[in-house]
Amino acid sequence: MTEPKLVWVLTDGKAGDEQPLIGIAEALGSTPVLRHVHPRRLFAALMPWGPIDPQESERRSGAPLAPPWPDICLATGRRTVAYLRRLKRLSPQTFTVFFKDPRTTCHGADLLVVQAHDKPRGKGVMVITTAPNRILPERLAAIRAAPPAILAGLPAPRVAVLIGGDSRHHRFTDADISAFEVGLREHLAQGKSLMITASRRTPLRLRVGLEALRAEQRVHFWDGCGDNPYAAYLALADEVIVTADSTNMIGEAAATGRPVQIFYPHGGHPKITSFIAALSKTAVVGRFPNAPAIGDYAPINSTESVAQAIGAGWSARASGWEDGRQ
Repeated sequence: MTEPKLVWVLTDGKAGDEQPLIGIAEALGSTPVLRHVHPRRLFAALMPWGPIDPQESERRSGAPLAPPWPDICLATGRRTVAYLRRLKRLSPQTFTVFFKDPRTTCHGADLLVVQAHDKPRGKGVMVITTAPNRILPERLAAIRAAPPAILAGLPAPRVAVLIGGDSRHHRFTDADISAFEVGLREHLAQGKSLMITASRRTPLRLRVGLEALRAEQRVHFWDGCGDNPYAAYLALADEVIVTADSTNMIGEAAATGRPVQIFYPHGGHPKITSFIAALSKTAVVGRFPNAPAIGDYAPINSTESVAQAIGAGWSARASGWEDGRQ
């Protein structure tokens, strides 16, 4: 079979959910069509078990499930389960994939892709360590071959600093913020360069402290203006510091093959602990700022293997439909 002609990425619009699936679609050789679900509060509360919001029925123009039907649909997020289930009834030939635990066996997916800390197992379930992403080897190699001038001028060793923020399971206390800033200044004192990016969740006090570091000669802080240098930070990093509130960022750090130092703000969750423990079996992982990680390893990235599994499943499904076996 050739590459799929039409791939949907079905989410509720969260970038942290959408970007990994875009990476899968790109690995499949496709530019995906992004479909966002926005169920009203009552219908969202019933998900993943209830129906889709009738206002987003496939019969309505501009609805997330409006045809033409895709060859492959990649979905994630509790609110999309009902829509994937509906799509499978409308278009049985679509190869449907759901990422993470759908929390129900009636999910409509031909393939579930879950991380090791999630529960589903069995036929039709693929278990991976890190979530898919867009930090593919060829992308990193291309950046390293022609790095942005503003980053190429930073002397090595370079440290990518990936900062999340307060979340459902983590909270940056004043003590956390102080410890994080002191650790970064210690890296500067050791002659390292810092490439820093924050997020919308980053506490204001921490962001102000990070912006103050821009006065140092060996610091690049992305303030949200211009092109996002996130991939370039990872490509050029000799080591990565990342906060524990984002398993996606930790996984992207591991895709570089560089040592990863994780900063733990207050809080935590057993799933995150389990994820980091599993990752530590193959990646070099330390604890920032007191237990540094040293040494490279083979980059860890599930994206290509997941794309291959999806491509194989779709090819088998499409061949069956063409032969009249479905």
